[in-house]
Amino acid sequence: MNLRKGLLLAAFLAVAILCFGVTVSASHPSVPVTVGDKTLTGYLIEEKTYVSLTEFARAMDRESRLISTSGGIHTVSARGIRVSAQLWNSYVEANGRCFYTETSCRLIDGALYVPIRPLAYIFNTDVLWDERTKSVTLRDRGGVCQSGDEVYWDGAVLWLSRIIYAESRGEPLLGKIAVGNVIMNRVKSPQYPNTIYSVIFDRKYGTQFTPVATGAIYNTPSDECIRAAKMVLEGTSVNGSVLFFMNPRIATSSWISKNRKYAFTIGNHAFYY
Repeated sequence: MNLRKGLLLAAFLAVAILCFGVTVSASHPSVPVTVGDKTLTGYLIEEKTYVSLTEFARAMDRESRLISTSGGIHTVSARGIRVSAQLWNSYVEANGRCFYTETSCRLIDGALYVPIRPLAYIFNTDVLWDERTKSVTLRDRGGVCQSGDEVYWDGAVLWLSRIIYAESRGEPLLGKIAVGNVIMNRVKSPQYPNTIYSVIFDRKYGTQFTPVATGAIYNTPSDECIRAAKMVLEGTSVNGSVLFFMNPRIATSSWISKNRKYAFTIGNHAFYY
């Protein structure tokens, strides 16, 4: 399932569950998840194994504890770091980083369940799926993922989140990620400068992004735009080739639509190769 379809399906299921009161645990097959001498109960949802955030943390660290569930945001402390996930959101935060989960976090029998692989990465654990028995074995290698300060290079989150906010603050999360993808795809392309800052402020063929001309690039980004930037820097990608985007309803030039190959539309933005 591709990234865009997965997010749309997750949104549809979220509405269905809220409207009709579907019991998730009763409608999805259970998956035994073994770590050491413990076995957790997981569930197979949208082709992904989900586990309880608190139970997984406890399996990684006996001293782990649930710190808060305020506003639907469940935060646990384990191995010296905090891990947070929110009901219906499609990401997990830990150690200053943000990991895209593709499908949304959800409540099962009162506990918040999260796709297992981001949690396993956070706690440096291998996930082994057994197709024959439909079960998961976890091999804990100890430790936790590196911190954001160690992974995100200087200015990367700042400038990427600023351009995402300036260009797509009213767009869905996937649209924000796609805008970030355009920036990173340009960074990787020999046709453009090789840093995020230089791509944003590139003037080789005139100003590339309207917020640079208007000064909106300097506005403070929202928390969701900062998260979207981090997810892009973690490698989350809608498309690895798009280099342009435009809002056809307000665009003052039709050069992109006339000269570049159309890729897809998310929200108000059309993306092009």
